[in-house]
Amino acid sequence: MLRAALIGFPSVGKTTLFQLMTNSADGPDGSRRTEAHVGVARVPEPRLDRLVELVQPKKRVPATVELAEMAGHGGTRSLLDIAAFREADALLHVVRSFRDERVPHTSGSVDPERDARTMEEELILADLGVAERRLGRLDQDLKKRPDDGLRAEQAVLRECQAALEAGIPLRRLSLDAPATKRLRGFQFLSAKPLLVVNNLDEADLPDGLAGAASGLQTVLSDAGAQAVGVCAKIELEIAQLDEEAASAFSADLGLTESGLDRIIRASYELLGYISFFTVGEQECRAWTVPRGTVAQDAAGEIHTDLSRGFIRAEVVPYTDFIEHGSLAACREHGRMRLEGKEYVVRDGDIITYRFAT
Repeated sequence: MLRAALIGFPSVGKTTLFQLMTNSADGPDGSRRTEAHVGVARVPEPRLDRLVELVQPKKRVPATVELAEMAGHGGTRSLLDIAAFREADALLHVVRSFRDERVPHTSGSVDPERDARTMEEELILADLGVAERRLGRLDQDLKKRPDDGLRAEQAVLRECQAALEAGIPLRRLSLDAPATKRLRGFQFLSAKPLLVVNNLDEADLPDGLAGAASGLQTVLSDAGAQAVGVCAKIELEIAQLDEEAASAFSADLGLTESGLDRIIRASYELLGYISFFTVGEQECRAWTVPRGTVAQDAAGEIHTDLSRGFIRAEVVPYTDFIEHGSLAACREHGRMRLEGKEYVVRDGDIITYRFAT
């Protein structure tokens, strides 16, 4: 499951977005700033809907995204002490572009670029504190006993420290696999992929959606950061309508997909995630894995027994399944492939696993 953390300054609309994405009426308790409020968002997947139409299973099970949010803004350093934020795969930073005199901005004016830059600086400072504390302990440990592993960790952390002191987020560093592995336990915030969610004014739709990254280039200058536009106010109104009215209202506004769809799709693109499917009479289900995942590891996402006892994967591309209508028909027409444990799963694959118990 993809895990994401919503961050942002007060009065930017992140609690509204959290409620919309998790279909929840509750937000975080403002009196409990040391705990994250965690919810689950279902991943919109039209391909899964089409599979359900064809197979008519007893259950439809979409992929999900776990979202964490904390009331107010207690500073990014406090986020380091909260597991849901440290362990997030990506940060979703909600910035405010909407104008509303009834909701004053804490900085006195609406400036999404300033807010994005300020948050980036806070992430960097929080990480710098972590790196400096660990380097201090490493210096003491290496004086007591030489150790190649500790020296390698020290070298990587000094590289990180230099970047952070220069105002460079760690996601911009090109580190090799061993160095990346050594840093994994630190869960640095500025190393996480960053999606800036630009909360737009209704007057800016739909042009603002296309230009969501406008003015944010100083933060979005690397491959680990992207931007997406939403209008939380409009999304909330649409969510309260029935399906027919919601479709009509969206069409009038020029919205071709919901804000949830845009955020989830952008998050998948940012992280390099893909979806594969399992189909059967009992359920049709979507699964999420990083691009490049091999068949045996993807099996482990379903159940560890499938990975341990892996024999083969029976694979049908989504388009072939839609064309022929069933796994049996795909097999008869030679559209089912037998793949081994090292097969790299492709987006849209429909997989049946054979395994030994």
